[in-house]
Amino acid sequence: MQTDIDPRSLIGRKAFDRHGTRIGTVDEVYLDDATGTPEWAAVRTGLFSRDAFVPLEPSEVVDDTLRVPFDRALIRRAPGFGVGRHLSPEQELQLYRHYGLDVPGSSGGPGTDGDWDRLTPPGAS
Repeated sequence: MQTDIDPRSLIGRKAFDRHGTRIGTVDEVYLDDATGTPEWAAVRTGLFSRDAFVPLEPSEVVDDTLRVPFDRALIRRAPGFGVGRHLSPEQELQLYRHYGLDVPGSSGGPGTDGDWDRLTPPGAS
Protein backbone atom coordinates (compact mmCIF):
# COMPACT_ATOMS: atom_id res chain seq x y z
CA MET A 1 0.00 0.00 0.00
CA GLN A 2 1.10 3.57 -0.45
CA THR A 3 3.04 4.61 2.62
CA ASP A 4 2.41 8.33 2.22
CA ILE A 5 -1.35 8.16 2.85
CA ASP A 6 -2.92 8.98 6.22
CA PRO A 7 -4.63 5.78 7.43
CA ARG A 8 -7.53 7.86 8.76
CA SER A 9 -8.27 8.91 5.19
CA LEU A 10 -9.03 5.27 4.31
CA ILE A 11 -12.07 5.22 6.59
CA GLY A 12 -15.21 5.65 4.53
CA ARG A 13 -13.57 4.77 1.20
CA LYS A 14 -15.20 2.21 -1.04
CA ALA A 15 -13.28 -1.05 -1.35
CA PHE A 16 -13.14 -3.21 -4.47
CA ASP A 17 -11.76 -6.68 -5.15
CA ARG A 18 -9.23 -7.70 -7.80
CA HIS A 19 -11.93 -7.75 -10.52
CA GLY A 20 -13.36 -4.34 -9.67
CA THR A 21 -16.36 -5.79 -7.82
CA ARG A 22 -17.39 -3.68 -4.86
CA ILE A 23 -16.68 -5.31 -1.49
CA GLY A 24 -17.96 -2.58 0.79
CA THR A 25 -16.75 0.44 2.76
CA VAL A 26 -13.69 0.73 5.00
CA ASP A 27 -14.96 0.91 8.59
CA GLU A 28 -11.71 0.89 10.56
CA VAL A 29 -7.96 0.64 10.09
CA TYR A 30 -5.76 -1.46 12.39
CA LEU A 31 -2.20 -0.39 13.16
CA ASP A 32 0.79 -2.30 14.45
CA ASP A 33 1.19 -1.19 18.08
CA ALA A 34 4.99 -1.10 17.89
CA THR A 35 5.47 0.62 14.52
CA GLY A 36 2.19 2.46 13.91
CA THR A 37 2.10 0.97 10.41
CA PRO A 38 -1.40 0.39 8.99
CA GLU A 39 -1.76 -3.37 8.48
CA TRP A 40 -5.45 -4.34 8.20
CA ALA A 41 -8.71 -2.67 7.24
CA ALA A 42 -12.13 -3.76 8.43
CA VAL A 43 -14.49 -3.49 5.45
CA ARG A 44 -18.26 -3.43 6.02
CA THR A 45 -19.48 -5.87 3.37
CA GLY A 46 -23.16 -4.92 3.46
CA LEU A 47 -25.91 -3.21 5.42
CA PHE A 48 -26.56 -6.23 7.66
CA SER A 49 -23.23 -7.98 7.13
CA ARG A 50 -20.19 -8.16 9.33
CA ASP A 51 -16.87 -6.49 8.71
CA ALA A 52 -14.25 -8.49 6.83
CA PHE A 53 -10.57 -7.89 7.54
CA VAL A 54 -8.43 -7.24 4.47
CA PRO A 55 -4.65 -6.82 4.36
CA LEU A 56 -3.45 -3.34 3.45
CA GLU A 57 -0.29 -4.78 1.97
CA PRO A 58 -0.51 -5.48 -1.03
CA SER A 59 -3.70 -3.38 -1.41
CA GLU A 60 -3.58 0.00 -3.19
CA VAL A 61 -5.42 3.30 -3.08
CA VAL A 62 -6.56 4.05 -6.63
CA ASP A 63 -8.83 6.95 -7.61
CA ASP A 64 -10.08 7.47 -4.04
CA THR A 65 -10.89 3.75 -3.56
CA LEU A 66 -9.15 0.84 -1.85
CA ARG A 67 -8.25 -1.93 -4.32
CA VAL A 68 -7.76 -5.28 -2.62
CA PRO A 69 -5.99 -7.90 -4.79
CA PHE A 70 -8.19 -10.82 -3.72
CA ASP A 71 -11.54 -12.19 -4.90
CA ARG A 72 -14.68 -10.96 -3.16
CA ALA A 73 -15.65 -14.52 -2.20
CA LEU A 74 -12.33 -15.04 -0.38
CA ILE A 75 -12.70 -11.72 1.41
CA ARG A 76 -16.23 -12.53 2.55
CA ARG A 77 -15.01 -15.89 3.94
CA ALA A 78 -12.28 -14.23 6.02
CA PRO A 79 -12.36 -15.11 9.72
CA GLY A 80 -14.62 -12.73 11.64
CA PHE A 81 -13.29 -11.32 14.89
CA GLY A 82 -15.50 -8.30 15.37
CA VAL A 83 -14.22 -4.76 15.24
CA GLY A 84 -13.17 -2.30 17.90
CA ARG A 85 -10.75 -4.63 19.68
CA HIS A 86 -7.15 -5.67 19.33
CA LEU A 87 -6.41 -8.57 17.05
CA SER A 88 -4.51 -11.20 18.96
CA PRO A 89 -1.38 -12.68 17.40
CA GLU A 90 -3.37 -15.89 16.81
CA GLN A 91 -6.16 -14.03 15.01
CA GLU A 92 -3.66 -12.17 12.90
CA LEU A 93 -1.98 -15.45 11.97
CA GLN A 94 -5.37 -16.85 10.91
CA LEU A 95 -5.84 -13.85 8.62
CA TYR A 96 -2.38 -14.23 7.06
CA ARG A 97 -3.09 -17.91 6.41
CA HIS A 98 -6.55 -17.19 5.02
CA TYR A 99 -5.11 -14.82 2.43
CA GLY A 100 -2.08 -17.03 1.74
CA LEU A 101 0.34 -14.30 2.82
CA ASP A 102 3.73 -14.74 4.44
CA VAL A 103 3.85 -13.70 8.08
CA PRO A 104 6.28 -10.78 8.40
CA GLY A 105 9.22 -11.16 10.78
CA SER A 106 10.59 -14.27 12.36
CA SER A 107 8.82 -13.85 15.71
CA GLY A 108 5.42 -14.83 14.32
CA GLY A 109 4.16 -11.38 13.49
CA PRO A 110 4.94 -7.75 12.84
CA GLY A 111 6.09 -5.46 15.61
CA THR A 112 7.46 -6.60 18.90
CA ASP A 113 4.36 -7.96 20.59
CA GLY A 114 2.15 -9.00 17.67
CA ASP A 115 -0.78 -6.95 19.00
CA TRP A 116 -2.77 -4.65 16.77
CA ASP A 117 -4.66 -1.53 17.68
CA ARG A 118 -7.59 0.00 15.89
CA LEU A 119 -7.41 3.48 14.48
CA THR A 120 -10.60 5.41 15.05
CA PRO A 121 -12.02 7.88 12.54
CA PRO A 122 -11.01 11.53 12.96
CA GLY A 123 -13.14 13.21 15.62
CA ALA A 124 -14.18 9.93 17.26
CA SER A 125 -13.32 9.30 20.87
